[in-house]
Amino acid sequence: TLHPSLSDVLWRKHRALSRQLTVQMMQNPQILAALQERLDGLVGSPSGYMESLPKVVKRRVNALKNLQVKCAHIEAKFYEEVHELERKYAALYQPLFDKRSDIVKAAYEPTEEECEWKADEEEELTEEMKEKAKVEEEKKDEEKEDPKGVPEFWLTVFKNVDLLSDMVQEHDEPILKQLQDVKVKFSDPGQPMSFSLEFNFEPNEFFTNTLLTKTYKMRSEPDENDPFSFDGPEIMGCTGCTIDWTKGKNITLKTIKKKQKHKGRGTVRTVTKTVPNDSFFNFFTPPDVPESGDMDEDTEAVLAADFEIGHFIRERIVPRAVLYFTGEAIEDDDDDVSTHHSLCNGLIPVLDL
Repeated sequence: TLHPSLSDVLWRKHRALSRQLTVQMMQNPQILAALQERLDGLVGSPSGYMESLPKVVKRRVNALKNLQVKCAHIEAKFYEEVHELERKYAALYQPLFDKRSDIVKAAYEPTEEECEWKADEEEELTEEMKEKAKVEEEKKDEEKEDPKGVPEFWLTVFKNVDLLSDMVQEHDEPILKQLQDVKVKFSDPGQPMSFSLEFNFEPNEFFTNTLLTKTYKMRSEPDENDPFSFDGPEIMGCTGCTIDWTKGKNITLKTIKKKQKHKGRGTVRTVTKTVPNDSFFNFFTPPDVPESGDMDEDTEAVLAADFEIGHFIRERIVPRAVLYFTGEAIEDDDDDVSTHHSLCNGLIPVLDL
């Protein structure tokens, strides 16, 4: 039996006392008000330590800050090279992703060797149990029609991820069943840093496009006005594409009927109005970012969510799609929620242009 050390005991007593004091504070409005007033006074104010330093030391601290700015510019170059490395390895991954796409859409049937997979639980199964499971599986296959490829692969992936399932409406599903592949394309060497998401659809009754794209522009350089905020490449804006909807099939719009009363005659008539409709496909028509960078809160919120979704698709969904299809990657994400908020070396959405 392990006995707690003296420091452990003291630490626990400290924690208990802290909790007790916190409860007492929360129950006393006067203490809370005084504390809030104190906190309000501290917002935006320096600690006072810098002001207390001698002038000669302040000068040296300024020199250190100038060195830090130079470090930020070197770090920016580092991330530019990381982007080049990502581009290089994307070309190595792509043949594997292409084969994945061929299997999903039934353009390629994998061999017996390629289909072999030893799951952990199978290790404990006896030969008799394995044979019985095999017979049952074959019996089920005989009862069903032979499906082609992996039906509804990407729709299942999207519905398995909270970030995307919130976007997918019931009327989106028949279209997303036609989604054959999602790819990431990086900007060419020498071009401004960006990446594009390519959604490849088989011909369908909803729109004439077979390819829908979304491009995210990035910046990897410190802001002149706030160089210390630099923490890696930042998504600065995004552009979608035009969806050529078949007449009567545009699910991003809906028709509503509204009764209107004539002010003079008092008669009532019914008017038909077309209004926006919730849909996954609104993802391809993001709001414009004004050159001034001034946006209302709603636009900022929409863009911040859009940047997060775009990056998540690039960084997690495309490389690990099969694990989101099976649900295995979702368990990993749930185990470490912070991973979701620190995607790829500080690539953080930025809206203050």
